[in-house]
Amino acid sequence: MSEQDKDIIVCRCEDLTLADVKRLISKGYRTLDELRRIGRLGMGPCQGKTCRALVQRELQAAGTPLKHQLPGTYRPPTRPITLGSIAAGSSEEASKDAQ
Repeated sequence: MSEQDKDIIVCRCEDLTLADVKRLISKGYRTLDELRRIGRLGMGPCQGKTCRALVQRELQAAGTPLKHQLPGTYRPPTRPITLGSIAAGSSEEASKDAQ
């Protein structure tokens, strides 16, 4: 790892640098799901739209060919609701948010 790796942001949402990603890969984490669980990579608002391709390239450089990389497990996004509606027990706002 070079000194520059500490300055290169890979996952903006979770503030992970290239050095962080390389460190995790060197510890043996070799799938997108493992990196996601351990490093929170791709768990921010963009859901990995920015960092996924960058991490796949790093996995490739570490010896895992792209054709052997699994796409990862993705869950549908949720909609936030306000704490006030939870506290009030408002089913009306909860039903609006569910739509």
